Amino acid sequence: MKVDLRSDTVTKPSQAMLDAMFSARVGDDVYGEDEEVNQLEAIAAEMLGMEAALFCPTGTMTNQIGLKVLSQPYEEVICYEAAHIYKYEGGGLAGTSGLSTKLLKGDRGRLSLKDIEDAINPDDIHAPATSIVALENTVNKGGGSYYTLQEIAPISDLCLSHNISRHLDGARLFNALVETGDAASHYGQYFDTISICLSKGLGAPVGSLLLGSKQVVHQARRVRKYMGGGMRQAGYLAAAGIYALQNNVNRLKEDHARAKKLEEILEKRTYVKQVLPVDTNIVIFELADGVDTMKVLNELKEHQIHAVRFGNNEIRLVTHLDFTDQMLEYTEEVLLKLKF
Repeated sequence: MKVDLRSDTVTKPSQAMLDAMFSARVGDDVYGEDEEVNQLEAIAAEMLGMEAALFCPTGTMTNQIGLKVLSQPYEEVICYEAAHIYKYEGGGLAGTSGLSTKLLKGDRGRLSLKDIEDAINPDDIHAPATSIVALENTVNKGGGSYYTLQEIAPISDLCLSHNISRHLDGARLFNALVETGDAASHYGQYFDTISICLSKGLGAPVGSLLLGSKQVVHQARRVRKYMGGGMRQAGYLAAAGIYALQNNVNRLKEDHARAKKLEEILEKRTYVKQVLPVDTNIVIFELADGVDTMKVLNELKEHQIHAVRFGNNEIRLVTHLDFTDQMLEYTEEVLLKLKF
C-alpha cells in the first residue's frame, strides 16, 4: 500500500470532480470570456466577502501578485520568519517587488499585536517604509497553527491606523475556518488581499485565487499577464475549483481527525522527541537525539510511506482527502514497529 503524506498537494481529482471538469463551459480567459473562470472568481469573492477575485495557476503567484500590487520597491513587509512568502517562493519578495523583510518569530508562526507594533519602522529615511503586514493562516511551518478572526481584527486595526496594507496567505485558510467556526465572509473586511489555494486540502489539481477590491484585482490582472499567468481555456481547471469549494470544505475535519491520531501515535514512540501540537492537518515531529532523519525517511519509504524532511531533525506528515482510514491503520502499524 502506498501512502503519500508529503503534502496535501498530492491529491488526485475524484470522479465527480473530473466529471465537472469535462462539462466545463470554456472560453478565452485572457479576454474575460471563460464562463467557468468567471463563475469561480465570483463564488470565491462572495465566500470571502471581497469584491473580486483572480484565478491563477499557483499560490506562489497569487501571493507574489498581491504583495506587488500593495507595495513599491524598497519598502518592507512584516512576516513570520519562516513564512511561505519568504521561505518557499523563490525570493519573489525581492525579485518581483523589490521588498525587504522584517522577520518575526511569533508563536508557532502566529504574530501578536505587540510583535507587529514593535516591528513597524519609524518615518525615517534610513529605514524602509513598512508597507505590508502579511499573515499566514494556517501556518505551514507552525505545524498548521491558525489565527481566529478575534486575533486578526486588532492586527488589522493597527495596520489601518499606520496606513499599512494587509495581505493574507490563506493557502490553507479553510482548514482554519472549519476549526474556528469563523465565517469566511467576514475575512474580506480585515485584508486588502487574500490568497487561497484550491490544490491543497480542497483537492483541485491546479489553481489559486487572489481576492481583493475591484481596483486591486484590476491591477493584479495586469501583473498576472506579465508574470505569464494569463491562461486561455482555463475553465477546465476552474470547474475543479468550483467543485472543491462547494464540496470539499466541510470534510477537512476528517483530515484533522486523522492528523490528531498520528499525533497520538507518534507521541508514544521512543524515536520521537516531541510532536508540535496538531491543530489542523499538518503533523511535524522532532526526532530523538541521535536518530538520523534520512534513515527514518528511508525506512518509511521502504514501507511505501512518503514523508518530507522539515528541518535538521524534523519530519512533516500532511493528511488529505486521499489519505483514508485504511491508510491510517497501515501507517500506525509501520510507526509502531519502527526501531532506531
